[in-house]
Amino acid sequence: MTKSSKPKPVTFSQPESFEAASAELEGIVARMEAGQLSLEDSLAAYKRGAELLQYCQNTLQNAQQQVRILEADMLKNFSTPGADDR
Repeated sequence: MTKSSKPKPVTFSQPESFEAASAELEGIVARMEAGQLSLEDSLAAYKRGAELLQYCQNTLQNAQQQVRILEADMLKNFSTPGADDR
């Protein structure tokens, strides 16, 4: 009885930073647009690109939330008690 040779799922590492993920994503897009990848490589590149895109979107959303929190806190700190009583 022979073992079936199922392809192993490809696992990708987490990007080091937003900038690294963005650069890797740009490279993937360039390689795919060049049309030199096999079908299997194209599918793997697409999957990795989708993961990188999700990472970048999440990172940006987190940064936007942090900015909102910082701006709200700064606005609170700059208002002095009794300033509205004038």
